[in-house]
Amino acid sequence: MRDTRYDVNDTIVAISSPPNGVRTIVRISGPAVIETCKHIFRPNEQSVHAEEFSKLNQSPNTESRRANFTTSGYVKIDEELEIEAQLYLFFSPRSYTGDDVAELHLETNCAVVKALVSKLLAMGLRGASPGEFTARAYLNGKIDLAQAEAVNEVILSSNRLQLTAAEKLLEGQLGQTINKVTGKIIECLSLIEAGLDFSGEDIEFISAKQAAERLSRIKKELSDLLRNSIRFESVVDLPAVGIAGAPNAGKSSLLNKLLGTERSIVSHQSKTTRDVLTGLLTLRHYQCVLFDCAGLIALAENVLDELTQQAATEALRNSNVVIFCVDASKADWSEDVSIRQLIEPKVLVAVATKIDLLSQADLAKRLDRLKSLFDSEFLPISVKTGAGLQGLRDIVDRKLIELITGTKYKSQDTRYEIRDTNHALALTARHRQAVNEAIDNINMAIDEVKAANDEVAAMLLRTAYQAICDIERKHVDEQILEAIFSRFCIGK
Repeated sequence: MRDTRYDVNDTIVAISSPPNGVRTIVRISGPAVIETCKHIFRPNEQSVHAEEFSKLNQSPNTESRRANFTTSGYVKIDEELEIEAQLYLFFSPRSYTGDDVAELHLETNCAVVKALVSKLLAMGLRGASPGEFTARAYLNGKIDLAQAEAVNEVILSSNRLQLTAAEKLLEGQLGQTINKVTGKIIECLSLIEAGLDFSGEDIEFISAKQAAERLSRIKKELSDLLRNSIRFESVVDLPAVGIAGAPNAGKSSLLNKLLGTERSIVSHQSKTTRDVLTGLLTLRHYQCVLFDCAGLIALAENVLDELTQQAATEALRNSNVVIFCVDASKADWSEDVSIRQLIEPKVLVAVATKIDLLSQADLAKRLDRLKSLFDSEFLPISVKTGAGLQGLRDIVDRKLIELITGTKYKSQDTRYEIRDTNHALALTARHRQAVNEAIDNINMAIDEVKAANDEVAAMLLRTAYQAICDIERKHVDEQILEAIFSRFCIGK
């Protein structure tokens, strides 16, 4: 049976809006778009575009086809039901996919939308595969493969850094960088091969020293691209932030306050929290998973305590940042000192809780004692008054950026700004593999050039060139397309 997943001769259809929204978007793309729209859509007679719609022609040369067209009207679901809709038409070749594209915007229930899609399928349209609209944009030369991958990253972005990184790929910044490098590889390769073609003549197109120097500069550019880039995977997954401390240190109250919901039970009785409780926390640059686990204890009293302690320490060990809470109003912190020794965080943010129970003079003394005991600066906070909570959010946000991206911050009037990440590209594992392969081949080519083995050097440079070109891949087989676009949601 013929595989039709990426057959551009088909007209495809899918719902391209999120579920449970007020408006549903049904997207159609392919050669039969206008014919399909004329069959199911009736423009509002009062619309200024009603007559224009009737004159639309499937031929790409007709004067009625502009860059886009929109009108209000009605979609015919069956013989008895018509519903109001807005029709948007985007004509080839200036549409997103490069084919004719139609979008029907409807405000109705899911049963009616399903009936409409079923009708379109019965008319001969094919249900779009995941990512097939973007795949058509790639196949029709509207975007390169790196940009196609970026579309999905934009859709799935869960934090500002991920979105910024995806936007840079979508803008083609990686493609621009790659094109400059491949141009230099081809230039050097052509000079080496010209020397091979005229090896019997007394002509030197490029000396071994000059070729080695050129290739070394190209290798440095690729190495700099890797060194100055961010691993895309490092900004994709949500980072984890754990709240730790002794029982009744105010962890559950802090979790609830930061999340803005009663996610955790708050009680004056110790050991109220037994398992790991989580919620999604939105910071300035990141979203992260914030969790509160059972209060740590210096000495487990029973098997249940041991199990909860194991779950807590394991969760904290795997987290990116740990917020370590100490009750500032306590008279004795010996238990907290013992508990701190149980924690092995990547990054620790120490906070002194319940400061609303202390006078300013007493708080200052206690913060000095805490710093001396734990060898850490403590941020004073109060869940009751909200004091210090925004500062805590800012610190956690800053620590996540520094940890995940390796970016350092500079302080100006207590505000922290990202440095360098605005100019750094984020490379996927596939991109990095291609660049590393090119570097390896160029490195070997340099050695062969120095040894006067120009034929071998030329072969290695061709391999390096192909590795770099694979990032954008002008021609790929369907298995590769399936691997990339299967991660998309249907309708994109």
